[in-house]
Amino acid sequence: MKVEIWSDIMCPFCYMGKRLFEEALEEFAHKDKVMVEWKSFLLSPELKTNPSISLTDHLSQSKGMSPHDVEHMTGNIVARAKTIGLDFQFDKVVVANTIKAHALIKFAQEEGKDNEAYELIFKGYFCEGKNVDDLETLLDIAKSLDLNIEKFKEGLENKSYELKVFNDYKEAQGLGIQGVPFFVLDRKLAVSGAQAKETFLGALNQAFKSDQL
Repeated sequence: MKVEIWSDIMCPFCYMGKRLFEEALEEFAHKDKVMVEWKSFLLSPELKTNPSISLTDHLSQSKGMSPHDVEHMTGNIVARAKTIGLDFQFDKVVVANTIKAHALIKFAQEEGKDNEAYELIFKGYFCEGKNVDDLETLLDIAKSLDLNIEKFKEGLENKSYELKVFNDYKEAQGLGIQGVPFFVLDRKLAVSGAQAKETFLGALNQAFKSDQL
């Protein structure tokens, strides 16, 4: 059974959804028969990286919210993340374009390491204050995954992996996906959002039973 997951690095619900889905998959009786494929989604493809602005100010400006309302919203997200073992540090988040980071994930996918790459990039962005649009940051992540650094740099220069990112994004648009995370199970069943572990487990069981009919 194939599970495709559209996600963006700057989306906190995507990181939470990843963790909740993983918890469900761990309890799924047929987890050894599940192949997960990560797909890129770009919430703000035109975003300019700006380490000098806080996430609160950025969200306040982009969403037309007061800083107080933004802090209330992010505070609720931090509290929910803690319940599943994620330590979000929104005060450290670097406002950054995510296309290069997605390119690294597509590159890692060739070695079957896209899940590990996503985890490290998510953690770097939300918990460690790393600039995911910074080349050296991405190269450090690639090195930690034992990926071919020169091949990745070449791919960035010729934009071959960036093309794959945009192909995923276009595919999502073609499927009518407007928000992430979005989970598609064998192109038969979809789950939208960072749902409860039980919801993901139920979807996995339902899709698997459908395959057996």
